[in-house]
Amino acid sequence: MGIFGRRTALGQFLYNCRYRAGESALRGFIGVLPYVPSQVIARVTTFMAWLAFQVMRGYRERMEKNLTAAMGVEFPSVAARKKMVWQAWRNFARTVLDTTLLMHLSKEKIIATVALEGEDHLRRALEKGKGVLALSAHLGSFTMIGARLAASGYPFSVVVKHPAHKRFAKLTDDYRTQVGIHTISAKPRREAVRGILKALRNNRIVLVIADEFKSGDQLVDFFGMKMPAPRGPATLALRTGAVTLPMFAIRQRDDSLLLSIGAPIEAVVCDDLDASVAATTAVYTRCIEQAIRRNPAQWNWLGLPRHGGQFSRAQTARLEQEARKASAAPSESEIRKTGTSA
Repeated sequence: MGIFGRRTALGQFLYNCRYRAGESALRGFIGVLPYVPSQVIARVTTFMAWLAFQVMRGYRERMEKNLTAAMGVEFPSVAARKKMVWQAWRNFARTVLDTTLLMHLSKEKIIATVALEGEDHLRRALEKGKGVLALSAHLGSFTMIGARLAASGYPFSVVVKHPAHKRFAKLTDDYRTQVGIHTISAKPRREAVRGILKALRNNRIVLVIADEFKSGDQLVDFFGMKMPAPRGPATLALRTGAVTLPMFAIRQRDDSLLLSIGAPIEAVVCDDLDASVAATTAVYTRCIEQAIRRNPAQWNWLGLPRHGGQFSRAQTARLEQEARKASAAPSESEIRKTGTSA
């Protein structure tokens, strides 16, 4: 980088080379998949995941710290936590494999690969004509949610944080389009909001991944810790009237995938919007926490702030100030009466 934050000519060249290499690797991997036996692919994926797990020490240590902070009581021994972290890492690798395999599957094969539970909830929600917010997390094979629903003919959109390299970003968008998923870019933010609102007005399903507790602006309880959560999902539900449905694609014991669609999560309406957003975000967070508790080996354990779930005093003070503005929000018992979770 130059002295003013711009890349030097050499830095830009190396940056482009890195993404071009990644593009070639992705195209090549997807291209050879049909010619390699599935058992070989599975073994290679597991080996590469293990190799990355050994090399990327910082990530696995961070995952273990987060697991300890959130579920240390359930996994009191070091050995149990290390085992759980490895299982979570391996599951993510298998999710990546599932996603690349999609490029060679017909709609019928996708439907046969991922079982669907709770489809009636989705049909009734779409009948209202205001769109659906699919509340989910980096849990299980979450990338299969859109592919499975699109294969059944449901209009599906997803908000994506694109890589800075435009060519690589376009490649991933093209792959999503190939399986029937419409992409909404997360940046610029104003354009993202417009894209989401347009999708909801067209009665589409919009996937909302709401388990990133690093830079949100709403303080919530998550595994007994105060975490910063994004206000966006709750704000969208309250302003648009879109139905919020929890959706999680979980790997079963027999290695099959099950996409479960839960009952609608009702938005909590209070005297003012800030209080309503605070209460609704709390309900959403609790739904996600419950899903993770049921399947801890299928969450990536990277969605918390660094240093074991701690964040800066400045951020804490700002979030507490926001929370005071929403002091009219109902108590936990009142939230349970007003909102429902899967």
